[in-house]
Amino acid sequence: MKPHVIIGLRDSININAPYWEDIIKGKSGVPDQFYNVLDSILVEKYKMPFWVTQNYPKEFKEWTTYELEAGLNKIFRIIFKKNIHIPTRLIDDLKNSPLVESVRIGDIGQVGIPVQKISEAASLSQKYRRNGTYLQEAHLYSKGNSQIKIAVLDTGFDLSHPEINHALLQGKDFVNIIDGSNQFIGDYLGYDDEPEDEVGHGTHVTGIISAKGLRMPIGVVPECKIIPVKVLGALKKGSSIVGAGLIDNINNGIKWAVDQGADIINMSLGIKHSGGGLPHQEVIDYAVKRGVTVVAASGNDGLQDKYYPGALPGVIAVGAADDQGNLAQFSTYGGHVSLIAPGVHVYSSFLKDGYAISSGTSQAAPMVSGGIALLKSFALEKGVKLNDHQVKYILKHTSDKINNQFKDFKAGFGKINLLDALKLLQFKFQN
Repeated sequence: MKPHVIIGLRDSININAPYWEDIIKGKSGVPDQFYNVLDSILVEKYKMPFWVTQNYPKEFKEWTTYELEAGLNKIFRIIFKKNIHIPTRLIDDLKNSPLVESVRIGDIGQVGIPVQKISEAASLSQKYRRNGTYLQEAHLYSKGNSQIKIAVLDTGFDLSHPEINHALLQGKDFVNIIDGSNQFIGDYLGYDDEPEDEVGHGTHVTGIISAKGLRMPIGVVPECKIIPVKVLGALKKGSSIVGAGLIDNINNGIKWAVDQGADIINMSLGIKHSGGGLPHQEVIDYAVKRGVTVVAASGNDGLQDKYYPGALPGVIAVGAADDQGNLAQFSTYGGHVSLIAPGVHVYSSFLKDGYAISSGTSQAAPMVSGGIALLKSFALEKGVKLNDHQVKYILKHTSDKINNQFKDFKAGFGKINLLDALKLLQFKFQN
C-alpha cells in the first residue's frame, strides 16, 4: 500500500471515487482531484499528486442508512502517487481546513502477541476446562447454532486444523504492507481469500471458541460458524513477534465482517492511541448500529490504560482472570472493562495441527465471544433474535462478582458465568 492519508469530511460531496481495494490492479479512471481547497494544499503547496478513493466499500450499490449514519460515505483514502514521506505540516494544514472533520496518516498499528508454548500434554486434553465458567452444564442448553456467526479478526488461521476447520466459512486477508525494514515474516502482501496464520495467535483464539474437542477441551460453541478475517501480519521486534497491520485495513476487516452477516466480532487485539480521534470509532459505530456485538481484549500491560477498540463505547472489553477467578496481574484495567474471563494457561489449537498453551486477555476475549454466541444460539432455538442490549444486560447481571461491588473498577461486572447467563435467559422466556 502506497503512502496515504485518511480524510473525513464534515459534509458529503458528489464525487465518483472507487473503493481503494478496487484500484490495486489498475488506476485508470481514478479521480486525481478532490476538493479545490484541499487540492491546492496537496498539489500546489506540497507537490504531492494523488488518487481519490473511498476508504470503505458500499455494502450494496448505494450507501445504506446505517453507512450514512456512521458517516462512512464521507471518509476518503487519499493515496499518493509517489512513495514519499508525508510531512507533519501537511496533516496540520489539512486539519485546519473547515471542510475537514478528521485526518490521519495511514499508519501501522502493533499488537503484542502473548507467547504460545507448544504442548502435547495429555492432562490438558480433557473434555471440558475446569475454569469456573460452567461450560459443561451450559452445553445441556446448547452447543451453538450454525446460523450464528462469529467473525474473528486476528493473525490468520490454520485453515486445515481438525479442531476448527468444520466451523470456518469463507474468509479474507486484509494484510498488505510494504516492508522497508524486512522485519515482517510470512504473508504480508496482497489481499486474497486465504487468511493463513504464520504465528498461531488467530488459530489459538479460534480453538477457544469452536474446537471440536478432539485432543483439547471442547470450544464454547463448536456448532456455530466462524468468519475468519486476517488483519494482522507477523512482525519481528527484537527477540519477540508482534502482530501488525494498517489500522485502516483493520477497519475494513471490521466493515467486511459486518457486511458478511457476523453476529459477533472477536478482536483479541488492542492498539494504544494518543492524539486526536479514536482508532476504529466510525466503523465500530457502524457495527453497533447494525446490531453486532463487538468483543475486544483489554490489554496485557497490567496497568490502568486504554487499548482500542476495547475502550470505545459499545464494545465489550474483556480482562483476564487467573485460576482463582481474580484479575490476572498482567490484565489491563479501567472503568471501560466490562468483564473478565479465564485467560491464564489456556490450552488450544495451534499451527500445523498442533496445540499450545498461552495466557493473555487475547484468550479471555474469545471465552466471552463464545458465551455470547451461546446465548444467541439458545435464543434463536426458541425463535427469538437476541439483540446487543439484551446480551449486555444478561452478562452483567449473571457474572460472578469479585467483591461486594456490582461493577469493579478493575474487573468490570465480574467473571463470566455461562450457566447463570443461560438460566436468566431461560427465565425470561418463561415469564
